[in-house]
Amino acid sequence: MNERNKRRTLRGLVVSDKMDATITVRVERMVQHPRYLKYIRRHKKYTAHDASGEARMGDFVEIVETRPISKNKRWRLTSVIRKASLVEEAEA
Repeated sequence: MNERNKRRTLRGLVVSDKMDATITVRVERMVQHPRYLKYIRRHKKYTAHDASGEARMGDFVEIVETRPISKNKRWRLTSVIRKASLVEEAEA
């Protein structure tokens, strides 16, 4: 197995598409509290490269780790898993 196949992939929600060829993706994960053993929702935002501009705000996407593209961009959009509904776009 070569190095290209070992890249991390994450799935998350597009929270911003206002930049040129860049989207901001919010990735959520569940962590167990060390003392109370209750599951807590944690999130982190990643900036990803979207050259074709196919992802829109509210879409559920998959991103893959890549070489540094800019100061903060180290991820690239691979696919749009689920498009945002038209109702959500009308509200925004």
